[in-house]
Amino acid sequence: MKIIQILFLFTFFSFITSHASVNDFCVADLKAPNTNSGYPCKPVASITSDDFVFHGLVAGNTSNSFKIGVTSATVTNFPALNGLGISAVRVDMEEGGLSPMHTHPDATELGIVVQGEFTAGFLTPTSFYSKVLKAGDVFVVPKGMLHFAINSGKGKAIGYVSFSSENPTIHTLDSLLFANKLPSDLVAKTTLLDIDQVKKLKARFGGSG
Repeated sequence: MKIIQILFLFTFFSFITSHASVNDFCVADLKAPNTNSGYPCKPVASITSDDFVFHGLVAGNTSNSFKIGVTSATVTNFPALNGLGISAVRVDMEEGGLSPMHTHPDATELGIVVQGEFTAGFLTPTSFYSKVLKAGDVFVVPKGMLHFAINSGKGKAIGYVSFSSENPTIHTLDSLLFANKLPSDLVAKTTLLDIDQVKKLKARFGGSG
């Protein structure tokens, strides 16, 4: 027990020491341009308690092709996250809904199921990992992995996800392939899909060519 306590205290004080030389926080000044190191800080005198609270993580609109609604708390609408390397989203998915194959090249994803049932997984060049998840289950997707989630149960499924970035990037495979101006014959040749199917998907996702 003493060894555990010593290790805990060592970790705690190491954390305190490593952060002693940086600002405690930097609430984003969203009126200023974003940079590679984040937004500039608001003047301390203009920061209030309201800057550290976000009220918008509510049910999203699921009236779309994927039957999924997503609401986000990122630095662009929750300025207190600036420089903290964390953000969150709420996912509402109707029965039969899905989150199509996508990646977050700059963030690890940690999710928890609060209602219903999801089947989620991610792919690597040599394998894939997937699991049926129920309320209370937590799952993690390493940064950059191509991954998905579907509502595999009855009724609506709800989950919350946190990211290791205050403004994570998302690349959705369907949108990259079919919501662009790349000629359909090139998409067909590079994906081995039938050109009529490519044109159908381009029409669905707003692409052209």
